[in-house]
Amino acid sequence: MRIGARRLDGIPTTIFTEMSALAVRTGAVNLGQGFPDRDGPPEVIASAVAALQGGANQYAPGPGIPALRQAIARHQQRHYGLDVDPDTEVVVTTGCTEGIAAALLGLVDPGDEVVVLEPYYDSYTAMIAFAGGVRRPVTLRSPDFRLDPEALRAAVGPQTRLILLNSPHNPTGTVLSRAELAAVAEVATEHDLVVVTDEVYEHLVFDDHEHVPLATLPGMWERTVTLSSAGKSYSFTGWKVGWATGPAPLVGALFAAKQWLTFTSGAPLQPAVATALDDCPDYPADLARSLQERRDRLVAGLEGVGLTPYVPQGTYFVATDISHLGWASSRDFCWALPERAGVVAVPLEVFYDDPDAPGAGRQLVRWAFCKEAGVIDEALRRLGAADLSA
Repeated sequence: MRIGARRLDGIPTTIFTEMSALAVRTGAVNLGQGFPDRDGPPEVIASAVAALQGGANQYAPGPGIPALRQAIARHQQRHYGLDVDPDTEVVVTTGCTEGIAAALLGLVDPGDEVVVLEPYYDSYTAMIAFAGGVRRPVTLRSPDFRLDPEALRAAVGPQTRLILLNSPHNPTGTVLSRAELAAVAEVATEHDLVVVTDEVYEHLVFDDHEHVPLATLPGMWERTVTLSSAGKSYSFTGWKVGWATGPAPLVGALFAAKQWLTFTSGAPLQPAVATALDDCPDYPADLARSLQERRDRLVAGLEGVGLTPYVPQGTYFVATDISHLGWASSRDFCWALPERAGVVAVPLEVFYDDPDAPGAGRQLVRWAFCKEAGVIDEALRRLGAADLSA
């Protein structure tokens, strides 16, 4: 008797489940999965408690409660000058992960090609497969992890339906420049493609870098679905409240699929997220400043233990090259690391179609710095005391 559906063939357990379970099992410091040690604004938590106690415990409207959809529209206008209709151009999702799933299921037919930046968040590959799509990777190659416009153009063919973009980019930390985004816009317009953009790290950029939503470029609003969430920007990753914005036909296609996934998302958390967006607008910028300090702390510490990092422009993550340590792969290194050093990290090779290609990720490891300074220091102390060579 066949147990699992064939659509699951070749789709492994997500690496984040594997590595977090390994951290729990070994008592290791978890610099693998990207969740912070500290919760977001207390007034937002208080808003959720008030909603729970005030009776907001039944189904919310499928597209999201009006107050949150309106707050999302105000957020898009305040930060990016985008005029979004909260009634027809906003859908609340169960985190950005569901937004990705619903967008792909709602917009991609079997056999359609989806161009995706590599290395990629692993839900992308799973949901492209679930939709029956064909993945066409465009690799951000180390050490710079920049988008090559010619590689992007070469990935597009007659069956291409959609470009799936992620900036600020997990796991490399690259923030796509205006010039890179303009190249995406040119290709999308020339080939009449839809673009889905995952912008969950939109506010977590460092130094003098700027996040520019693709939807703000000329001619791109009408063909772009923009995804984000409160999880990263407000340090509530466990709430799983995200959103999609864009032109009504595209958002409507996403919602047509979303209604059969979760139907609706956490009713008492939605007014709390509206509170976050409207009443705590400065929190994400303060968080980014704090994260930049912790990024610099981790970067300096990794350099100190002989793991030269690629300094990220955004997100929660630093990548390092371990090729000088003699391991066959980053996966072998990461599975041995908890016993060797009492630390968990994530192997980047699992986010590539061909991790052995030039500039790809067979020897790359991702470390999270969205942790308290003491946790980072303890991880660095353990790494410094361990023999990290194969």
